[in-house]
Amino acid sequence: MAERPRHILICSCEDTMPLDGASVRAACRDSIVIEGRHLCRAELDTFRKLAANGEPLTVACTQEAPLFVEIASEIDTAGPIDFVNIRETAGWSKDAKTAGPKMAALLAAAAPVPQLPAVNFNSEGVTLVYGTDERAIEAARLLRDHLDVTVLLKTPKDVTPPRVTDFPVAKGSIKAAKGYLGAFTLTVDGYAVSIPSSRGALTFGPARNDAVSHCDILIDMTGGTSLFPAADLRDGYLRTDPGDPAAVLQLVLKARDLVGAFDKPRFVAYNDDLCAHSRSGIVGCRRCLDLCPTGAIVPNGDHVAIDPHICAGCGQCAAACPTGAAAYALPPSDHLMGKLRNLLMGYRNAGGKNAIVMFHDADHGGALIDALARYGDGLPATVLPVEVNEVTQVGLESIAACFAYGASAVRCLIRGKPRHDTEGLTQTIALAQPILAGLGVAGERIATIATDDPDALNDALRAMAAMDGVAKAATFAAVGAKREIARLALRELHAVAPAPTDVIALPKGAPFGTLDINVDGCTLCLSCVSACPTGALSDDPEKPMLRFAEDACVQCGLCATTCPEKVITLKPQIDFRAATAMSRVIKQEEPYPCVRCGKPFGVKSSVERVIAKLEGKHWMFKNNAKRLDVIRMCDDCRVNAMAEEQFDPFGAQGRPPTRTTEDYIREREEAEKAKS
Repeated sequence: MAERPRHILICSCEDTMPLDGASVRAACRDSIVIEGRHLCRAELDTFRKLAANGEPLTVACTQEAPLFVEIASEIDTAGPIDFVNIRETAGWSKDAKTAGPKMAALLAAAAPVPQLPAVNFNSEGVTLVYGTDERAIEAARLLRDHLDVTVLLKTPKDVTPPRVTDFPVAKGSIKAAKGYLGAFTLTVDGYAVSIPSSRGALTFGPARNDAVSHCDILIDMTGGTSLFPAADLRDGYLRTDPGDPAAVLQLVLKARDLVGAFDKPRFVAYNDDLCAHSRSGIVGCRRCLDLCPTGAIVPNGDHVAIDPHICAGCGQCAAACPTGAAAYALPPSDHLMGKLRNLLMGYRNAGGKNAIVMFHDADHGGALIDALARYGDGLPATVLPVEVNEVTQVGLESIAACFAYGASAVRCLIRGKPRHDTEGLTQTIALAQPILAGLGVAGERIATIATDDPDALNDALRAMAAMDGVAKAATFAAVGAKREIARLALRELHAVAPAPTDVIALPKGAPFGTLDINVDGCTLCLSCVSACPTGALSDDPEKPMLRFAEDACVQCGLCATTCPEKVITLKPQIDFRAATAMSRVIKQEEPYPCVRCGKPFGVKSSVERVIAKLEGKHWMFKNNAKRLDVIRMCDDCRVNAMAEEQFDPFGAQGRPPTRTTEDYIREREEAEKAKS
């Protein structure tokens, strides 16, 4: 059965912006486009009738989305509805008359975000207020009727005792803190409770170290160093300047609401089977560990563990993960790729040129775009905004796809004062730049715009020189896991690039590359094969051989670290021929024949290396050719030879007796007697 056509409602918002229905129809060829002037008020019946038909419906308005949702909830036959903002992002702009292709592209890319599993928090309101003086006690008084409060004072001085003990007051210094909303665990040094007989100032009983406390909500009013990395992203940890009364009041109001059950999305889907962190205690890849701003990722044996309660969803781990073990789920990679495909194909079908894709988040980027539309020039007609949960989630696959689909440039809008380190995004851009340059996509094609000022955003966008995209854009649909999607996007970009170079050198740390192996020094011990987590290195069960498949290599370095001969060096690069190339043979030898029965039993270079290390150096093999021949025998012949020759593995020369002080004294006395 054919899918029902989607209906698209576009509105001029009381003629405050022009509509280009022809462009929308060109971009959304399988949809029915209906134009309006005041859909949320005077023409609301148009929405009611379309919603009652049960077909998928897209409404080009986000401001009045709650009204439309409320009306649809009253209609039993209403179908799925999604909302797109074309007013602040396109129509309210000095370029509005030429923004038709942009509006069409935004509507073509409209799609609901898949539902995600949730992470649960439970808070019973047990709260610790951590401060230094009466201000912490005053904050606790504001919370005492709503939360179960305890005050912990760090190095208190001349704190007036409360007239009535409404909540416990203690002193101490938190030396370690871990956990999240509903499950904080604190280790306190110098912990002591206040004495009821305190008179002019609070006094405390005997102190002890390493006291452990648990709470659901942690309020930090010390004004000192944060107890957690990326403190603003830790659920249940509220921190403010105690000298700012307005900020303290805002914190108190926020804390009062943190009682009950809460949910947040599970931002990252993790598959430890793909993780290349370590093998046999040897660490290889630690990209996610180095980038996580909240400390949600920790080593866990050969893999890592991601605590979804601490994860704040920055997405840097997923963007950097070379194997796809960590994949961002809001939205999944294939969903975002589908959105980019529809956006840029729709823009091109509507006659748009020189598209600039701008990734932004809702809280920061959305607010800047809104302010620019209401009080400034609005976004340029060529800038296609793409809202993501966090800009730092943007990976190489998304950037490559943008250019393959025809974008002329990509910009990532980030905060002027980031809430966490954006090193992951910086590394992604540093990886993309040589690839684009190597394929003939020259110029400053990918960069960040770091600002909290809408006027600065406007200046940065309008100062960009016009650049052409690829002559013939790709149309591929991306499906599969993250690593496969990245490889596909890069291959498609290579296919449409102006100068499709086959091999491009990449910066250190890139997740693609080959291996430089000193073949003469390799003994085919195959330690690297057992350590390789992706199967890039393999052997042959029939004969001594080492193979390498570059397409599977993630440059984790486990092979180089594991190699006992230290003959492996990583070489980061991208070879676009690797996807279709057979695994190449690095080294191959004939099996070493047993000197007694002739049966092949090992690798010639390995056997010869063992003999070279032992001959004339180890006591068992000094001046004994028969014993050296044992190394050249297979397992069965080795056992027989040892039995026949009665080799004693314990026949080493005994150690000299231990010399004591008495021995030295006796020898000295004997020497003196001999002289006399």
